[in-house]
This record gives sequence, structure tokens and C-alpha cells, in this order.
Amino acid sequence: QVQLVESGGGLVQAGGSLRLSCTASERTFSYAMGWFRQAPGKEREFVAAISWSGGSTDYADSVKGRFTISRGNGKNTVYLQMKSLRPEDTAIYYCAAVDASYTYTAEYEYDYWGQGTQVTVSS
Repeated sequence: QVQLVESGGGLVQAGGSLRLSCTASERTFSYAMGWFRQAPGKEREFVAAISWSGGSTDYADSVKGRFTISRGNGKNTVYLQMKSLRPEDTAIYYCAAVDASYTYTAEYEYDYWGQGTQVTVSS
């Protein structure tokens, strides 16, 4: 059972940056990873995904050019670098993992989830 722990959330002003981290309880070098978010009163939505190798990434249109997903050298950590943050980026951000090769954008494709970290962007 893979356990995921997110960190790095917080309060930031619009235009600022944050880097989220997701650390797995075991080596997930063969796992595809993703980030999702859920804003108050809204459904959880896809943000970014990375393949097991790190060679492929995918982003929601709303974050393209502002967010970057990457894997740590040890492969059991995934990062989400967020720049030019907007108030509409305010949400709980969740890390997800699946023992598969490619990038996945749907919630049902992931088997493991973290508890989430709050990101609040003030205007």
C-alpha cells in the first residue's frame, strides 16, 4: 500500500509562487503520478501528470505555462512548481499515484491518494 504525503501549501499573494511536494512511502519509480485540486463547492479537477520515467507530462489548460510537474532524483517524490498564482488557483491540492507507465488525467485511473494540502491565493 503506497502512502502519499503532500506538503508545501500555504497562503500566497496573487502573482506569487509555491512549490508543492508529494513524498511516497516507498519507491514509486514505476508509478505515474498526478496532481489534482478541489476548490470550495467544486468538483475535484485534474491539474498535472507525469509518467513513471518523467519523460512525459500533461497539464490542464488552466495551468499550462504556469505550473511545472517534475520527479525527484530518487523517484519517490513529485513536485508541483506553481508560478503566477491566481485567486482561482485556491484549492486543496492532492497527489495521486498509479502503478502504470503513462500520464493519466482522470481520477479513476489512480489508485493511491494523499490527504491534500491547502493552497490559498489572495488578491
